[in-house]
Amino acid sequence: MSKPVTSEDLAARVPPGQTLTDKFPVLTYGPTPRFDPKTWDFKVVGLVEKPLRFSYEEFRALPQSREVADFHCVTTWSRLDNAWEGVRVADLMKLVKLSPEARNVIVHCDGDYTTNLPLNEFLDDNVMLAHRHDGRDLEPDHGFPLRLIVPKLYGWKSAKWVRAIEFTDIDRRGFWEVRGYHNHADPWTEERYSFQEDPED
Repeated sequence: MSKPVTSEDLAARVPPGQTLTDKFPVLTYGPTPRFDPKTWDFKVVGLVEKPLRFSYEEFRALPQSREVADFHCVTTWSRLDNAWEGVRVADLMKLVKLSPEARNVIVHCDGDYTTNLPLNEFLDDNVMLAHRHDGRDLEPDHGFPLRLIVPKLYGWKSAKWVRAIEFTDIDRRGFWEVRGYHNHADPWTEERYSFQEDPED
């Protein structure tokens, strides 16, 4: 049994401006993509020595891990102790040889969604490509068959329906970032909108 969360725990785990919920709201632009395991694939491209492509069966055969992490949405809700299962980015990267000039990551998803991350944050130990949540396969509306989970950043960086990871030498803003959301998205400093960014960024 897990021990109850104390007020001290909450102060350390809930960022400013956030409200706790036990629900897991669905926030998506556009329709939920259809999934066909026979045609689905996942690619690693860009500044790598050799591009990689995995079929659905090949990707699911990669080493599996479990990560418990809090989730913070820019729309001001937070959900604690989410149990994610999937492939840690750290394990995926054992198969990838990056070019020295790689500095950034662009995540490409079904539905023409993208988001961008600095390479060092993508490589954090708790970043995962997940297919299960709280003991069940992800619901299609929550990103099945594959969702990126980046616990330290607001949830729009945890992109749904991931199909490719592109390594680049320059930063390219993703879908929400070009529409006024912060390029970095740290919940602890409330990096919600692009007008909050340093003019030099």
